[in-house]
Amino acid sequence: MSLQAFLLLAAALFSVGLFGALSQQSVVMLLMGLELMINGLLVAAAGFWLRVSPSGADGQVLVLVAITVMALEMAMGFAVVTALFRARDVDVTDDAGDLKG
Repeated sequence: MSLQAFLLLAAALFSVGLFGALSQQSVVMLLMGLELMINGLLVAAAGFWLRVSPSGADGQVLVLVAITVMALEMAMGFAVVTALFRARDVDVTDDAGDLKG
């Protein structure tokens, strides 16, 4: 695969994620949009790493570690959203805006 294909896929993922994050008011949909944006960045990073060092597996390992950390972070985010919904019956970002402190 060429670098242009990687960057095109990364731009598409990032664009769809950005649209989803900016257009939705549901907290779950916002988190899904952020997940797509981060996936787009990871695809671009993997493409660049493949271009710089095609024989080494360093970039692949780094991307796998980043995906693992991202999955853990999203699991924690969904846990917070679930706890927020159970405590306050809030599922949109406007109602969750008073969470300070």
